[in-house]
Amino acid sequence: MLEGGTLSQLFLRYPLYISHPIFIGSFYGFLVGLTLLLPYTYFANIDNIPIMESLRDWGIQTLMLITLCSFLGGSSSIIASISKRPPIRLENRRRFLFPFPFIGLAIISVSMMNEIPEYAMFAGWVCFILPGPLYVHLSYAPRWRIIDRLDRDLRPFEGMIRTIDSPDSEEVVVTEDDELEEVVDES
Repeated sequence: MLEGGTLSQLFLRYPLYISHPIFIGSFYGFLVGLTLLLPYTYFANIDNIPIMESLRDWGIQTLMLITLCSFLGGSSSIIASISKRPPIRLENRRRFLFPFPFIGLAIISVSMMNEIPEYAMFAGWVCFILPGPLYVHLSYAPRWRIIDRLDRDLRPFEGMIRTIDSPDSEEVVVTEDDELEEVVDES
């Protein structure tokens, strides 16, 4: 539960103050902004917009994305601290989330070329941005909270109703306690 997947392990190699969910959200916002660089320059070239004006628009868009994803990462950190829920492993759900940014980028690119309805463009932005903040909220922020509490010598599972998502975990604990009591009684 504390180790997480490969992405969480990558981020948690760094000190906890650097790998805070706010910074991870900002990093995702920056990566999303980088993917917009090519469409911005391409359509600026087609529409004869000066490259510096296009880069300025891209920079403003990227800063807005970084701010939005950073805010969502901070909100996820606060919600994880209040709710004290365990992190969710996204291994099996990753295949469903993987295509969303590509679908969103395709919709945004089409909206730059043609007029499409506002709701479709909004849906494209949601699909484009959703997976990063969703990962931070469901998996990374709760894991970071637990590891941070361990680092500060606090009880990391204090107030948590459950620590793992397995429904059979209570049976395992009960049988282990019974076996331990038998061993103690024999000695």
